[in-house]
Amino acid sequence: MTNGMSKQRTIGKEISLTGVGLHTGKDVTLTFKPAPENYGYAFIRVDLEGHPVIEADANYVVNTQRGTNLEKRGVKIQTSEHVLAALVGMEVDNCILELNASEPPIMDGSSKFFVEAIERAGIVEQEAVREEFVVEEVISFVDEESGSEITVIPSDTYQVTTMVDFGTKVLGTQNASLKQISEFKTEIADSRTFSFLHEIEMLLEHGLIKGGDLNNAIVYVDKELSEKTMEKLRHAFKKDKISVKPNGILDNLTLHHPNEAARHKLLDVIGDLALIGTRIRGKVIANKPGHYVNTQFAKKLSKIVKIEKRNKIPKFDITKTPVKDVNQIMAMLPHRPPFLLVDKILELSDTHVIGLKNVTMNEPYFVGHFPGAPVMPGVLIVEAMAQTGGILALSTVPDPENYLTFFMKINNVKFKQQVNPGDTLVFKLELITPIRRGIVHMQGNAYANDKLVTEAELMAQIVKTKNNE
Repeated sequence: MTNGMSKQRTIGKEISLTGVGLHTGKDVTLTFKPAPENYGYAFIRVDLEGHPVIEADANYVVNTQRGTNLEKRGVKIQTSEHVLAALVGMEVDNCILELNASEPPIMDGSSKFFVEAIERAGIVEQEAVREEFVVEEVISFVDEESGSEITVIPSDTYQVTTMVDFGTKVLGTQNASLKQISEFKTEIADSRTFSFLHEIEMLLEHGLIKGGDLNNAIVYVDKELSEKTMEKLRHAFKKDKISVKPNGILDNLTLHHPNEAARHKLLDVIGDLALIGTRIRGKVIANKPGHYVNTQFAKKLSKIVKIEKRNKIPKFDITKTPVKDVNQIMAMLPHRPPFLLVDKILELSDTHVIGLKNVTMNEPYFVGHFPGAPVMPGVLIVEAMAQTGGILALSTVPDPENYLTFFMKINNVKFKQQVNPGDTLVFKLELITPIRRGIVHMQGNAYANDKLVTEAELMAQIVKTKNNE
């Protein structure tokens, strides 16, 4: 994971679209709403009690028959991929998607209308920096059954190539590529979903395409059209006559691109990989992609991203002039050697602090703590974190020297690696909730040797000392 230089973005104002749901055949309204930083994408079902939220998360994928379907606590979202692709394609990081049904409107079966809505709403830059998953090694997922395979390889930008092979005369092998995400709008967004006549027949028989008049899907005719099928199609699509064009598609539509099918598959890949929840810096190569293989790959990447985030060691420049040196620290904190456990403060803001401690053999506790194999006691690492956090807490009052910081509770402490003499410990503490009434609730992480060594949730209170009241 890296923090790119670019900032997160959301939309400028809310905007709604109404259309037909492909599977339900009912009118559906989708409203895009601005969302706060680090929100990502989430669907909100405003037609259900309590307005349940279903985050766009690969772990909520329940099935991928005819679209990527999410489910959280029994609440479903169907066919999420075209809307998500539009958000990624327009480089919007945070957005609330309100729906009054289980699926977004199908529109014309592409992302075009969603892209246009996002453009009308406008895009605004936020303060927080955008996170990217930087691909450093080849990662693949293969579906043995279908022969589908998705791989991501290192690249300077997010690129996607799809190769489709349907093994039918009417639609053989096609490829599509997106070299940079900025081309999504012009090259990919208008590529519509497609299906084969044999699939359409089956769906018609089961009464499954209710909202699909033939204007939102390209139908490839992969077998002879019988009169019976013609009749069914005419009825389903409310047309007087239907025929097959020379290029093997029904005459309801004209292709936007000769390789529109491959481009639509590329659109699906982008939408499905949005479920990872992080932008990707890498080149995705999808051979015979489909929602199943896409979302399995998304699940795999999302696990890798989570592990990386957990082990993500922030990079600190320990050589630059500190925000506070040890004398400035002692002017704020009441602690003194040998119990002063932080040597300098590298960063300090309203919501976070980064401190450093050099662990040396001269520490008094090494004399008695495993003398033959000196290890810094875990409780002292937590104490050092707390002292660093104390700087954050005390920086909120004008006269820190008149206050003391007391622990209220410590939760979820984990010691992951040992700390030995010679290590440089870096502590990062971030507020979990804003400071109220002198109570500071922080997430603390301690790092050494490019590893997370200790983590803890700390709650402390700053209290004015008696003699200064």
